[in-house]
Amino acid sequence: MGEALERHEFGAEVGRLLDLVVHALYSEREIFLRELVANAADAVDRRRFEALTDHALSLPADAKVRIVPDKEARTLTITDPGTGMTKAELAQHLGTIARSGTAAFAKSLADAPAGDKPSLIGQFGVGFYSAFMVADRVEVTSRRAGTEEAWSWASEGKGDYTLAPATREEAGTDIVLHMKPDAEEFLEPYRLQTIIRKWADHIAIPITVARDGNDEPANEGTALWRKAKSEVTEEQYADFYRHVAHAFDTPWATLHWRAEGAMEFSALLYVPGMKPFQAVEGERESRVRLHVRRMFITDQANLLPPWLRFVQGVVDTEDLPLNVSREMLQSTPVLARIRKAVTNRVLSELKTQAKDAAKYEAFWDNFGPVLKEGVWEDAENRKDVAALLRFRSSAVEGWTSLADYVSRMKEGQEAIYVLIGDDTGALAKSPQLEGFRAKGVEVLLLDDNIDAFWPERLGTFEEKPIRSVTQGTVDLSKVAGGAEASEAADVTLLLPLLKDALKEDISEVRATDRLVDSAVVLAAPEHGPDLQMQRMLRRAGRGAGGGLPVLELNPRHPLIRKLAETAATDTALFEKAGLLLDLARVQDGDVPRDPAGFARQVAAALAV
Repeated sequence: MGEALERHEFGAEVGRLLDLVVHALYSEREIFLRELVANAADAVDRRRFEALTDHALSLPADAKVRIVPDKEARTLTITDPGTGMTKAELAQHLGTIARSGTAAFAKSLADAPAGDKPSLIGQFGVGFYSAFMVADRVEVTSRRAGTEEAWSWASEGKGDYTLAPATREEAGTDIVLHMKPDAEEFLEPYRLQTIIRKWADHIAIPITVARDGNDEPANEGTALWRKAKSEVTEEQYADFYRHVAHAFDTPWATLHWRAEGAMEFSALLYVPGMKPFQAVEGERESRVRLHVRRMFITDQANLLPPWLRFVQGVVDTEDLPLNVSREMLQSTPVLARIRKAVTNRVLSELKTQAKDAAKYEAFWDNFGPVLKEGVWEDAENRKDVAALLRFRSSAVEGWTSLADYVSRMKEGQEAIYVLIGDDTGALAKSPQLEGFRAKGVEVLLLDDNIDAFWPERLGTFEEKPIRSVTQGTVDLSKVAGGAEASEAADVTLLLPLLKDALKEDISEVRATDRLVDSAVVLAAPEHGPDLQMQRMLRRAGRGAGGGLPVLELNPRHPLIRKLAETAATDTALFEKAGLLLDLARVQDGDVPRDPAGFARQVAAALAV
C-alpha cells in the first residue's frame, strides 16, 4: 500500500468532550461494552441489509461478534463481520466528534442526574468514545465489505488520532482496547459475560467471549419476541419468562404480538402465576424492559401504569434512538403511543381471561388489590378497570363483578351498596347489613386498603351510584319486599338527651329503619369519608377527617323502647349513652373509647 501514517487533530472542543466522557461517566464504566457491542451488531445488520441487493456482501455462515480479553497483553478486542468502514468513513465517524454537538452534550451531561448520564453517550452520537473510560489507547482496524483495502484508526483520546493502512482478511471491524490499570475487571470473561447478559442478551447475532481458548456464548442470540408465535414453543415461553421475571412459577397469561402501522414494536409480556416474593404493593413502577432494535435500554421506562406493575416482559421498537435519556423517555410521543397501545392490549387480555371465572379467580387472588388502584388513579381507563374488579358479597358465594351485581339489583333499588372494613368475614356479620338483608338487598364486602378510596372516585357503574352503607342516610323504602316491621317507639325525647350526653363524640343521634336485630349502629355524615376511611385516618394520627360520626337507633328494639320510656326520669342515662356508643363501635370492628371502663360497665350490668 505504501501510504504513510497520517496524524489528525480532533480540535480543542473535541478534546474537552473526551475529557467529559472519561471522567464524568466514571461510575458507569461498564456501559462502554454495551455501546461497542451495539455498534458491532448494527454493522452486521447493515451488511445483512446490503447483501439483499448485492450477494457478494453476504455474511459468513458463522457470523458473530467476538469479545477476546487478553490479561497478559492487557487488551480487550471486539471483532465483528459487519459492513466495515473505508478510510474516509473512519475519519468521518471516529474523527469528527464535533458534528454530534459537543457543546450540547457537555451541557446535558452537566445538568443530568447521575442515573441518566450513560444514556446521554449514545443520544449525542459519541457512544464509541465511552471506550476511553476503560482504555488509555484504542485501535480500530476495519475493511469495508466489497473492498480489498483495510485501514487502522488509533488514538489515546488526548486530542488527536492516526490513520494508517492495515490488513484484514475479511470484511468487518476489530476494536482493540488497551486497558487502563484500574480496569482489570473488564478482562475477566465472567464479568464480560455478565454485562452482555444484562445489556444485550437477545441481540440476534451471537456474541461470544473467549475463555481458555474457547469462544463461549454470552447471549441467547435470539430475540424471542421478534419471532412469530407459531415458531415459539410453550417451553421457550416459560424459560424466557423465568429469565426476564426472575421467577420460578408458570405464567398465568402470555401476551405475544407485533404492532405494525403508524408505530411498530414487538412485545412479549407475562402475567405471573403467583405473587412475587417482594410484594408488588410496595414497588410502584412498572419494570417491563424497553429494547430498541433488540438492545436492552432500560427497565424504568414505565411502559405500563403502576396498577399493571405486576406484568413482566419486553417491548422492542425501532422507532426510538438506541440510547434515549430518561427525560426523553418521559416526553417523546412515540413512547407515549406505545404505552397506550401496550396498556390497552393487557386490558383486552384480562377481559378475555375474565370470561373463565375459575382461571380469573387465581389472578384476582394474586393481583386484585393492585388492579383496583387503576380505578383510583387512571381516569382514562377507569371504566375498563372497574369492569374487571371482583368482590365478595352478602348475597352470593365466591367472587362477583359489578356487572353481575347490577343484574341482580332489586326492584326499586337505586344504588350499588358497599360495606368497607378490614375483614370480609367480620363484614358479613355486621349489623350494618341487617336492614339490607331484610329487604333482600345485596351489599358488596370490601376489605382491601385501597377500597377506602376508589368507590368515591368511580362514582357510578352502569349509571348506578356507588354508596357506602355507612355513609349518610340510606332509604330502602322504595325496595319491595321484606318482613313487616313491628311498631316503633317514640324517641322524640330520647334523641336530644343522648346527643347532649355524647356531644363530644358524635355529630347527631337519629332513628333508623335499617336495623333489625341490633339496637344501635354508627354512620358517617352525608358528606365526607365513610367509617372505614375515618378509622384509617385515625390510625394515621390524622383525626376523624370528615366530622364526627352519627349514632343511629333502632326504635323497634326492646332496649331502645325501654330507654325511650324512661328517658325523662333516668338519672343514669348519661352512662347508658356512653355504653350505647361503645357498643356501636365494637359492632363495627372498632374499640371502645375507654376499653377498661367499658369492661367495668358491662360487668356491672351483668351483675344486676
